[in-house]
Amino acid sequence: MATIQIPVSVLNLAPIRKGQGPKQAIDAMVDLAQAVEKMGYQRYWIAEHHNSPTLVSSATSILIKHTLEHTNHIRVGSGGVMLPNHSPLVVAEQFGTMATIYPNRVDLGLGRAPGTDMMTASALRRSKNDSVYTFPDDVKALLNYFGPEDQQSYVRAYPGVGMDIPIYVLGSSTDSAYLAASLGLPYVFASHFAPRYMEEAISIYRDRFQPSEYLDKPYMMVCINVIAAESDEEAKWLSTSMQQFFLNVVRNSRMPLQPPVENLDEIWNSAEKDMASSMSRLTMMGSKETIRQQLISFQEKYNVDELMAVSYIYDPEKQKRSYEIFKEVVDGE
Repeated sequence: MATIQIPVSVLNLAPIRKGQGPKQAIDAMVDLAQAVEKMGYQRYWIAEHHNSPTLVSSATSILIKHTLEHTNHIRVGSGGVMLPNHSPLVVAEQFGTMATIYPNRVDLGLGRAPGTDMMTASALRRSKNDSVYTFPDDVKALLNYFGPEDQQSYVRAYPGVGMDIPIYVLGSSTDSAYLAASLGLPYVFASHFAPRYMEEAISIYRDRFQPSEYLDKPYMMVCINVIAAESDEEAKWLSTSMQQFFLNVVRNSRMPLQPPVENLDEIWNSAEKDMASSMSRLTMMGSKETIRQQLISFQEKYNVDELMAVSYIYDPEKQKRSYEIFKEVVDGE
């Protein structure tokens, strides 16, 4: 049996499920972290979103700290901190503090998108300058804050100096591929909602990668949707929650994560179906054997260094089982 040994990790947007509130969503986030830690997943990242009543991931660093507190060894980090919303110094102090309490367990993934609409982005930011354009300088500032004492300027992050917290550049287009390559940092592509530029971004990153003190060769991570179940039919049924999640995005509606449905065509029109389906195009879905074949063909084509799975599954136990099946496939079981 062909096996593909690759580190696998988890991304969680911390969605609120229909019939639940924010507290249950945070509890479910921790419960999933504890489950995937036992399964042997590499890391557990939490996203940053604002002004969304269906996601509880606005104060990302607080959720990361809460997850670290309730797990034992899995790495926990941001997928990501949307850096234009924050002062790099504050981010360095927060993550430096967490890494002091939980050594060698904290990751810092950085994105340049706002994680919200532009009006909310404006409310988040104290400066009226467009801080998206300062993203490369802000990433360099963070690298410096975590660097050695003798390379610091007058303003320093305490705790943070000398902590070498791993920084990952996140992207959903090709822009960040150039940045990650030039800085010699690991690169994470958001194929779970923006698969269109994945292939091009991977090529740019690998072709232009400059070895650095952080990495001697490219480290390419890809985030994908995974819906694994006991059968292909069950996986397809479970995936209707994910499709409704992306329909929410298309419609800009604010509905919590919905239970599966028998017929999506009763919910969306053809244009909505096309848009939602294009966002979720990179999904590994099916039984263990089907997922195995999908993973083998994906790796034969892209040979990435790590996969990060996100699973929009309504039933928390089915969600855990999906991650369990995916890990068994990776482990060759």
